[in-house]
Amino acid sequence: MLQLTTIRQNAEGVISALAKRHVDARPAIDALLALNEQRRHVQAETENLQAEANKLAKAIGQLFREGKAADAEEMKQQSGTIKERLSELAADLQALESKEHDQLVALPNMPHASVAAGKSADDNEVVETWGQAPILAEGHVPHWELTERYKLIDFERGVKITGAGFPVYTGKGARLQRALIQFFLDRNTEAGYMEVQPPHFINEASGFGTGQLPDKEGQMYHMTTDNLYAIPTAEVPVTNLLRDEIVAEQDLPIKMTAYSPCFRREAGSYGKDVRGLNRLHQFDKVEIVCVEHPSKSYDRLEEMVAHVASLLRDLGLHYRILRLCGGDMGFTSALTYDFEVWSAAQARWLEVSSVSNFETFQANRLMLRYRSTEDQKPHLAHTLNGSALALPRVVAALLENNQDPEGIRIPEVLRPYTGFDRISE
Repeated sequence: MLQLTTIRQNAEGVISALAKRHVDARPAIDALLALNEQRRHVQAETENLQAEANKLAKAIGQLFREGKAADAEEMKQQSGTIKERLSELAADLQALESKEHDQLVALPNMPHASVAAGKSADDNEVVETWGQAPILAEGHVPHWELTERYKLIDFERGVKITGAGFPVYTGKGARLQRALIQFFLDRNTEAGYMEVQPPHFINEASGFGTGQLPDKEGQMYHMTTDNLYAIPTAEVPVTNLLRDEIVAEQDLPIKMTAYSPCFRREAGSYGKDVRGLNRLHQFDKVEIVCVEHPSKSYDRLEEMVAHVASLLRDLGLHYRILRLCGGDMGFTSALTYDFEVWSAAQARWLEVSSVSNFETFQANRLMLRYRSTEDQKPHLAHTLNGSALALPRVVAALLENNQDPEGIRIPEVLRPYTGFDRISE
């Protein structure tokens, strides 16, 4: 969440920055500052009365020691009145703090200065394109027909077992999934990311820490009996590993990678845009997460973007990178780059990764800090994450773009992992 000190010191700057998201934050910030002023007033009165109560307690004790019981009793009545008022103020303070917190967590992150003030995905900026769109032979088909023809994914049995959006990978389809996961993890660890295996369920505190709660509860699967949520991405448990911790500045950056299944309830529309692997409720993804010093986080973001790009190049996938505009960015992000690969059979771009810098937004919710070597004080770190990579649309593009009359070619870098170089009947 945004830091209250930032809002108090530069309310107009925050309002202007959030306008890039097409958010009119003025009413919310005015209300927040008014609540903050009330809270500070109550807090000041509380501190003054507490100091007076402490002085009275000392004076009462002295009077009893001097044998002046009547005077002490009279002063105890004054003390009792103060205690009653302190009790009222404590209730007021708690209510104001709760309202202030609710207002603060409802505000999205401020976009980085480089973010354009667009309204939707149509206003995103293409910053890089690599490769050429493959030219397919006559008779090419989309991936949902390929997976049926070569028995790679059983969508119908997935529906029978669970419901729509829960595919069953079979045979070489399952082997391709496992190969991609291992390839991504190997490449990530080679780049210095420590592999972790996180839980696939989180508590409310973890969901709040990375910004899924209270913003996205409707998109998450919730186990009400245990009050646990199925993870929407490994970013959530991995980043929460350092919640409520102070790390040494010399230990930064902390780079981690994890594979996990991901679960998202988000409602889909109908038609080719969500057919097959284009949108699922359960899917596999390999994530990279970084905790970095604020002065180095944007250099780290560029490094992470370059790493994801290298994975797509090795797979031979024609891709483009977009810098998201304010109107298309996620709630927690300060700057996001999206990767899209070209789906030749569908003749459309498919998003396969988002790489984001959240600056201190998540760290403030997580209380994730580093201890400065300069002043020995704790300061909020910056957090970053990216998909490296999400599998469903990568698989869709690989199958579609590498099809020929004899079957489907496997990219050379994956062959040591799959154990085969072609899928055919």
